[in-house]
Amino acid sequence: MTHRDNEGLVYSLKFLILLVALSPELLSLGAGVQLQDNGYDGLLVAINPQVSEDQNLIPNIKKMITEASFYLFNATKRRVFFRNIKILIPATWKANNYSKAKQESYEKANVIVTDWYGAHGDDPYTLQYRRCGKEGKYIHFTPDFLLNDDLTAGYGSRGKVFVHEWAHLRWGVFDEYNNEKPFYINGQNQIKVTRCSSDITGIFVCEKGPCPQENCIISKLFKEGCMFIYNSTQNATASIMFMQSLSSVVEFCNASTHNPEAPNLQNQMCSLRSAWDVITDSADFRHSSPMSETKLPPPPTFSLLQAGDKVVCLVLDVSSKMAEADRLLRLQQAAEFYLMQIVEIHTFVGIASFNSKGEIRAQLHQINNDDDRKLLVSYLPATVSAEAETSICSGLKKGFEVVEKLNGKAHGSVMVLVTSGDDEHVANCLLTVQSSGSTIHTIALGSSAVENLEELSHLTGGLKFFVPDKSNSSSMIDAFSRISSGTGDIFQQHIQLESTGENVQPHYQLKNTVTMDNSVGNDTAFLVTWQTSGPPEIVLADPSGRKYYTDDFVTNLTLQTARLRIPGTAKPGLWMYTLNNTHDSLQALKVTVTSRASRSAVPPATVEAFVERDSTRFPHPMMIYANVRKGFYPILNATVTATIEPETGDPVMLKLFDDGAGADVIKNDGIYSRYFFSFAVNGRYSLKVHVRHSPSMSALTHSVPGSHAMYVPGYIANGNIQMNAPRTSVGRSEEEQKWGFSRISSGGSFSVLGVPAGPHADVFPPCKIIDLEAVKVEDQVTLSWTAPGEDFDEGQANSYEIRMSKSLQNIQDDFNNAILVNTSKLTPQQAGTKEIFTFSPKLFTKGPKYQPEGEAQENHRIYVAIRAIDRNSLKSAVSNIAQASLFIPPNSAPVLARDRLILKGILTAMGLIGIICLTIVVTHCILNKKKTADNKENGMKLL
Repeated sequence: MTHRDNEGLVYSLKFLILLVALSPELLSLGAGVQLQDNGYDGLLVAINPQVSEDQNLIPNIKKMITEASFYLFNATKRRVFFRNIKILIPATWKANNYSKAKQESYEKANVIVTDWYGAHGDDPYTLQYRRCGKEGKYIHFTPDFLLNDDLTAGYGSRGKVFVHEWAHLRWGVFDEYNNEKPFYINGQNQIKVTRCSSDITGIFVCEKGPCPQENCIISKLFKEGCMFIYNSTQNATASIMFMQSLSSVVEFCNASTHNPEAPNLQNQMCSLRSAWDVITDSADFRHSSPMSETKLPPPPTFSLLQAGDKVVCLVLDVSSKMAEADRLLRLQQAAEFYLMQIVEIHTFVGIASFNSKGEIRAQLHQINNDDDRKLLVSYLPATVSAEAETSICSGLKKGFEVVEKLNGKAHGSVMVLVTSGDDEHVANCLLTVQSSGSTIHTIALGSSAVENLEELSHLTGGLKFFVPDKSNSSSMIDAFSRISSGTGDIFQQHIQLESTGENVQPHYQLKNTVTMDNSVGNDTAFLVTWQTSGPPEIVLADPSGRKYYTDDFVTNLTLQTARLRIPGTAKPGLWMYTLNNTHDSLQALKVTVTSRASRSAVPPATVEAFVERDSTRFPHPMMIYANVRKGFYPILNATVTATIEPETGDPVMLKLFDDGAGADVIKNDGIYSRYFFSFAVNGRYSLKVHVRHSPSMSALTHSVPGSHAMYVPGYIANGNIQMNAPRTSVGRSEEEQKWGFSRISSGGSFSVLGVPAGPHADVFPPCKIIDLEAVKVEDQVTLSWTAPGEDFDEGQANSYEIRMSKSLQNIQDDFNNAILVNTSKLTPQQAGTKEIFTFSPKLFTKGPKYQPEGEAQENHRIYVAIRAIDRNSLKSAVSNIAQASLFIPPNSAPVLARDRLILKGILTAMGLIGIICLTIVVTHCILNKKKTADNKENGMKLL
């Protein structure tokens, strides 16, 4: 164990001891929703500032969650309910004696209430980006869903819908219906509707009313105008993840009611496990017991919070360590850009600094114009102190003094803490931080920054960043550019279009283009920074050919920055910049471009970069994500590249994918993902994501992916068909993309421990295959999947191990003893390639030897799974389980074969007719020949 590992262990122990000594409230801070004594505390519902004020919205939210609490309590067999809920009301609404928000913000909410930005549709949905059993990102409700009672006919009561979505968000289960595959062939070769449980009943309905299913299904497709309508009165009690709208549905599908054959996401993502099986395996259930039969949960209590004035204080390290690696200069450059360009109008901003003691440099100033911004820039520290000691707590104390001058408390304020100091006493002010109500964003500079600095961010729900000591790294500016007010108002926030840095040789140039798409363009700024000598020679050309030169930029020779703000709305198209290093020495040149939305009704394309967790330990990989979308619509076919910078060593470039394989769970959901495991050293790593989209590529999907509550088109009630209003479409017309777009976003930082100092044995197996599919073709089964790599999703695996069974439980619980498929002729391809393999499972047709005990002989379904093996015999986890119908038993041809049987009959009849005709022709010819011969013979006799 290294010295740094030992230090980290000591700090962690100190921190843990302090946490135990503090109040229980501190333990739940920054950790989101907590389950205590069967009740969920800390659930945050936030209303977007763009939502119009409506007096019925808040009462309806309360009513929905109150109903959901009792429904959830019964559905989980008296296990959990909702106890305390916070509703965050936007500052754009009138004040109404609401409590002031502390560390709550729209961006941290578990449930968001917002429109589709112009598109029609009210599907409640949950954004899930991780695997089965893992928490999602948020639940989304539209105001119309919460206000329009007519929608409950199709979705069911709002409380039931909330429980459906909560199961997605909290427990990582998936939908049990499938609009794309509404029916399937079961193991008895019968046509079944995709549902769970199979006991839910209904009838096929054609254009003119009820009809037999053979009239609705032609060649494996639903005939246009046909649908399956469910009975409004049912005996089935499951399942909430299928059709929560049914009055009889009060529980999740369990082992006895689950339909493992249905082609739905729950089966695909959770390897055919029931929703209840996944839920009971969660931490919530492992660490709690059902309430006694005599107790009922209390109704939820609601706290109404409203954000106040936007208040920010910069808390900046000025110890002598800041003189190393140009840290102070890079801090000055980034802070100037933040104050002049990023921080939103009407924000109150103050500045404090610290070494061993804290100092207030600027009391709060409200930003109303550029003069206010320039005044604040003048208070930035210009020099470092002589002492190396740092006291982060002293700096934060002065920061709290600054923000408390406004309203007497720090509630709702934001601290941006920047330090390179190794302060062992950070834990001393955790209680102050906990009670302050302020959110702390931390920026760690270099490898000497204190190990537990990020705990301040974790406790307060703040962001955390790391800036390596590299002259050409733009991580500092990227970090400041990422920090926003957190209100959720995308139309007011700055969007980063470009961020690049390069060490440019003398008399060479840095040249590139940045795309200005038509969704941005307001308040556009170009920033150029340099580290030594004077400014470079700058030439910037807009799409029309107009050029801006160095003299057009506002230059600050002290801070070594040059900034140009484009008046009005910047022209859409390609902007070309050229930076010429006219000096005789190497120059570290950097370019940053930011802009805002050009139109209030059209949301711009955005990217949010993040990691799965704050830290990992070698050899476990880190999952990296980038959520790329326009409003709430995923953007497809983008080129997404992550740049990961360690404390020492070169940055790693990693391309992210949205292909539903490897680290990416769901294809085409706009969330691009990848495993990162190229760990060079222990310590912090910085993450940045760059998105480019070509104008020639299709960008938007026509629906919002995610896990949706099912909208029911109608019911059969008392024998009558009662149709609901048609579901409003969430489709979006494709906008013409003339220029494509470019986006940059910092993804913060993460830590890695346990990295070996020298060469090490191969410890990285191929990644799990998650998209295995099986299709029966005649008497064979064709498998398809995406190839994993030698190491996770990189390289090329060495071999595959495919096994099959007629028992789902056997292959789930004992893959190693399932029947091995011969794959000697199957060679793995490069990671990311589509693999196809066909085999004949004749083994199952040779008698009852492999028929599982207790299963009917008529079940001809097989289950298949696969795992990859690398050159060093490291094996991936077993894949998802695919299934296929084995063969068509005699005298039970399905309706789906009707067309083929008719065709065979026609061909047979035609063949018989052809044979008869041929026989007649041949007979006729023979008779004619015989008649001719007889005539000749008679003629000879006459002669």
